[in-house]
Amino acid sequence: MKQIKPIVVLIISLVFVTLLIPTVLVLPFNDSKASSNILEEIEPVNTSSDESSIEVAVYRSAKKEIEQVSLESYVTGVVASEMPAEFELEALKAQTLAARTYIVKQMMSDEKIGLPKGAIVTDTELHQVFKNDRELKKLWGKDYDWKIKKIKEAVKATEGQILTYNGEPITAQFFSTSNGYTENSEAYWSNPFPYLKSVESPWDTKSPKFYDKKVFSVKDFEKLLGVKLGADDQIGKILDRTPGKRVGNVNINGNVLSGREVREKLDLKSADFIWKRKNDQIIIETKGYGHGVGMSQYGANGMALEGKKYEDIVKYYYQGVEVSKSEPLLTNFTAKNR
Repeated sequence: MKQIKPIVVLIISLVFVTLLIPTVLVLPFNDSKASSNILEEIEPVNTSSDESSIEVAVYRSAKKEIEQVSLESYVTGVVASEMPAEFELEALKAQTLAARTYIVKQMMSDEKIGLPKGAIVTDTELHQVFKNDRELKKLWGKDYDWKIKKIKEAVKATEGQILTYNGEPITAQFFSTSNGYTENSEAYWSNPFPYLKSVESPWDTKSPKFYDKKVFSVKDFEKLLGVKLGADDQIGKILDRTPGKRVGNVNINGNVLSGREVREKLDLKSADFIWKRKNDQIIIETKGYGHGVGMSQYGANGMALEGKKYEDIVKYYYQGVEVSKSEPLLTNFTAKNR
């Protein structure tokens, strides 16, 4: 057989490789799926307005340290801590809107009174109660899986939504149970808010927290309120009531106290109270649980049981508000804090 010279072999190899390279380069991109995957890998992801990239600095009161939590994880931890997971999904969605609105407004505020440097909120009722995932697992035990799934469903369904009035996040106050009415904000705090007005809330009568009773000795009653009762059976005269049917002011043997003062000093469930004196005891009965301003949680659940959607619930308890996108406000917050 005739031998092929080495130079000829080299030339043939170079020609073959030259022809093969373009084919090798083109083949992967003829597959649309492969092409898509490669493009996804190299395409930059825009996270400038992504809420998952925004963190909330939560002051953990027990450990006395600041924990950084993603915004939606924070909202999840608040809803899980503030409203029973057994509640209707639409009620949980309404609570989610209140919780997210509260923290967005807090993040935008320059006032961080009483907070350690770097913290935006505490994990207590001073702001909103918050528990992280590890704490919820410990709290819920075997019920953790279904409860967290339901809470996350509510959070996901309302992602990026907050409550606004005239384009600004509202002060989204909420409480457990009304006495049948919510309260005007100025009847409890000094500032009036046009969206925090008294509305009827008849669903609350079914709440297990609707009625409560406390008994004090006359001595403890006098000490806690800083008053002196007379020798007869009289305790005090209610001077007026608020738009939400709670005690406005009361005169106790010449000492005038607001209903809020009485509630807080005696640690009552509500400022809607009646009392009577029996021998050496003062018996006080209350209706409702909480300050009464904003959204009633048991009322929200009652509305949900009647088929109302979360938008209906929040617009009932927060008069004249809109469900708006949080993205523009959060984008400004992110830019400001870079």
